[in-house]
Amino acid sequence: MKRFALVALLLMLGLSACRHELLKTPISYDYARMPEKNVELHKQIESFLFLIETAQSPIKLSRYTRIENLKIDDRLKTVTIDFSKPFSYAPFREDNVHALYAELKKSIYGRYKDYHFVMRTLGLPIENLIPNYYRSTIPADSSRRPKTVKRPLPLVRKQNPVRVPASGMYGNNVALWPSHGWYFNQDQDRWMWQRPRMFGAVEDLLPESFVIPFIIPMLENAGANVFIPRERDIQTRAVIIDNDYYAAGASLSSYAENHKPQSPAWQKGAGAGYAIGAPPYPVNFNPFTAGSYRICRADSLGGSTITWTPFLPDSGYYAVYVSWHRSAQNIDDAHYIVKHLGGISKFLVNQQIGGSTWAYLGTFKFAAGRHPERGSVSLSNKSTGAGFVTADAVKFGGGMGTVLRNGRTSGRPAFEEGARYWLQTAGFPDTLVYSINDNKSDYKDDYQSRGEWVDYMKGAPFGPNKNRSVPGLGIPVDLSLAFHTDAGVTRGDTTIGTLSIYSLTGADTERVFPDGVSRLASRDFADILQSQITADIGRLYNPNWNRRSLREAQYSEAFRPNVPAALLELLSHENFTDMKYALDPRFRFDVSRAIYKAMLRFIANRENRPYVVQPLPVTHFNARFNADGQLILKWRAQNDPLEKSATPDAYKVYQRLGDGGFDSGRIFKTNQALIKNIQPGIIYSFKVSALNDGGESFPSEIVSVCRVKNAPTLLIVNGFTRIAPPAALESGDFSGFNYDLDGGVPYKYDLKFTGNQFDFNKKDPWITDDGPGHGASFADEESRVEAGNTFDFCFSHGQAILHAGYGFVSASVKAVMDGDISMDSYPAVDLILGEQKLTHWPHSSADSLRGLAYKTFPGKLKQSIKRYLLSRHGALFVSGAYVASDLFWKTRRYPDRLFARDILRINWQSDHAARRGDVIALADNPLKLPPHIRFNTGYSPSIYRVESPDAFAGYGGGQTILRYDENRLGAGSAFNGDGYRVVVFGFPFETILGRQDRNKVMKGILDYLLH
Repeated sequence: MKRFALVALLLMLGLSACRHELLKTPISYDYARMPEKNVELHKQIESFLFLIETAQSPIKLSRYTRIENLKIDDRLKTVTIDFSKPFSYAPFREDNVHALYAELKKSIYGRYKDYHFVMRTLGLPIENLIPNYYRSTIPADSSRRPKTVKRPLPLVRKQNPVRVPASGMYGNNVALWPSHGWYFNQDQDRWMWQRPRMFGAVEDLLPESFVIPFIIPMLENAGANVFIPRERDIQTRAVIIDNDYYAAGASLSSYAENHKPQSPAWQKGAGAGYAIGAPPYPVNFNPFTAGSYRICRADSLGGSTITWTPFLPDSGYYAVYVSWHRSAQNIDDAHYIVKHLGGISKFLVNQQIGGSTWAYLGTFKFAAGRHPERGSVSLSNKSTGAGFVTADAVKFGGGMGTVLRNGRTSGRPAFEEGARYWLQTAGFPDTLVYSINDNKSDYKDDYQSRGEWVDYMKGAPFGPNKNRSVPGLGIPVDLSLAFHTDAGVTRGDTTIGTLSIYSLTGADTERVFPDGVSRLASRDFADILQSQITADIGRLYNPNWNRRSLREAQYSEAFRPNVPAALLELLSHENFTDMKYALDPRFRFDVSRAIYKAMLRFIANRENRPYVVQPLPVTHFNARFNADGQLILKWRAQNDPLEKSATPDAYKVYQRLGDGGFDSGRIFKTNQALIKNIQPGIIYSFKVSALNDGGESFPSEIVSVCRVKNAPTLLIVNGFTRIAPPAALESGDFSGFNYDLDGGVPYKYDLKFTGNQFDFNKKDPWITDDGPGHGASFADEESRVEAGNTFDFCFSHGQAILHAGYGFVSASVKAVMDGDISMDSYPAVDLILGEQKLTHWPHSSADSLRGLAYKTFPGKLKQSIKRYLLSRHGALFVSGAYVASDLFWKTRRYPDRLFARDILRINWQSDHAARRGDVIALADNPLKLPPHIRFNTGYSPSIYRVESPDAFAGYGGGQTILRYDENRLGAGSAFNGDGYRVVVFGFPFETILGRQDRNKVMKGILDYLLH
């Protein structure tokens, strides 16, 4: 192979750029101090380095690679070259290591030409730095695989699961945390973020917007137990029920013990347990040592129970946490039952591990108030083994921060706070875990506590570094990941990219974990993680995504954990181009999936077992009634072009009645389900997920149906599939995100938004975190969880249709476009377009791989609508914020304009028609709509905001029926002619505030369309 071909191979493999400024600042060596025979060889090796370092590479390192030591053994004819640490920053593989040695040999001439060369860095031959996962010819390094020990049963598992992901992560335990958090700064005497507010976000929340909605569910769907040292529930309400407080009837919530005759009674346990005390809590107060707990002998009958019934202030979703007192005499199958609006969920908890802290069971929907049959947690003494069951407090919801610092709490939801405060309220010991600096620096305590928390969870001999022999919680944590974003700005339209950090030494500088396993396992994980992320981003978004160094460094979150650990710096929160990606929920889903896959691959390889990747969500979901009144659900599997194993072999269909919660689901082997006994007058909703041996996919969109006797059945088509980032603007020295122009659409909800960006000048420098210059953003939206696309708007539309006296079914717009369901069979169609509009995939200007998505009216949909209206004399209601402007976007799309004018009978006026959301109905409107309608344009926890509604006028016989109050631009139109009828709204129907108003509006629409 020619030299330039070898160099190309090295570049392709990403093994260069250890000195990207080599030509500007060459390294000089003191040859006078070298043995004469070494000088020429040294220069030949320098030539080799020069060759592989000077070419452009996707990995750019900030430090030079140099030759640190040269050892020549003339007797054995070997040369050992020790390179400096930056040489290790590249990902080594069998083929690129082979290519490196081949290229080195080509650079050697003279007396050493036939010597055997060994290249080392970090004190190791470079072939030793190849992860086990990537080895095929080189034998795996058994020293970095875990010792064979008997593992306990999982801490929490479902009772009688329908399917266990045997080739996923069942039985594995992952410690995971997003960066930083709201903390108390002792020097400034204030609560604050640890990083600046930039581009409408802050690093303290940005990784959390990956971890909570995406990574944790993916890992749990694969069967793993996931532990996080920050609050994971975005619910700001919290109710705690404990035997020490509620037994006396001190609240509307209740705590009740019961036992049947001949069953053992509950008794006070020996030792400390939880007590609520008097929050907010002072420094180092541990509520899990302030009270007592209950204990009962287990038996096979389960006649002794405890029930915790909360009085909840609001309806909604609440995480449920339980606690107990750990003991070796405890059972490993404690039976917990959660009653919620979706039914009953049953769990088995291993009380031989964990304990004296909160253990997460799941997140469930509950009604406001006290409802024992659909809002409670119970525990019985039933077990298949002998021993004891213990019981302590139960918590519903994440709540607000309750830790005092200098006399005041954070005033923020608990999920925004740093780990240091959650760890205190969750019962972890102060000096060993979260108060390492004697309460003098919450900043240091926060990032140092996370690794110590991992060690405490695992316990002796892996315990906290101050005392490895502490028993801890006995949870066999398999790996830990600290998820951060980084600083840094590029001058052009390029990304900073992804950095992965690990440590080969622990707090005691040993290169092995306490059980003797090599800490090279951490490098393996960090490499697999970075490789998976950059490969997936490269294939899906940007082939030139920057893979930064694979860096060995003594960062606290990398070296403190006594388990394989990595610290991820995904991208730069300071760089505009990086944030184009980070603010896009599609990118966050795909990166989160890459992180889950990396963990799966690392653990499966470490345990020397096969693995399967969980499927992607299904598509084309639709529901229709057959001639017998039975419901037929159909969907299609989604192919994953990145993962051959991610193919489903079964599906789970979840059902919801009314506005309750979803049940636990039923398994179907094919891509359709027949649902019998649909009762008239009740709204049924369904979602479906795909299954395989690797786990469960994310759920589909939600379809809703309702039968009404002696009334027509209408079709709701969900065309609102968009999730998107805010509008990006860039011109010269001006760049940023305009949230008022287009705030984007979160996936279900957004927890990272701080407020609008106000500094758009690229030249404005960072001065402090409070004055970060370019990208600086307001703070007025912090602590608010922004509503997004819930994919559940068929339900709210259906509620209004039912109130008007009609039945309905619903379908994905893809199912309509691809012929899985036909509009032609229905007397009227309600097309939901929400905030659907043409949207770019995130990209750098030169690296767009996927073009545009989310067109309101794709060609197939226009054809279906035309046929339905013109041939079938149909009736159509369309609502959406961009229903007109998307059709009139850019002059070249003339057919779209014809569709708007000739079919919908509208002519566009403005795409930013109103800010207040006040709409008036014209007196002569044929729909008899309410005189005043208001839709949401501001913050709401339950419905997304509409920042850019459309204005249009009736055209070609179409009549303007609604106007925006603030400017009298057209907000809605109606057309009755040519054998069909159409009503179009320039704002989404589901955002109309007030269910009664939605009912009135829908009735007027349907009366017009169907009479």
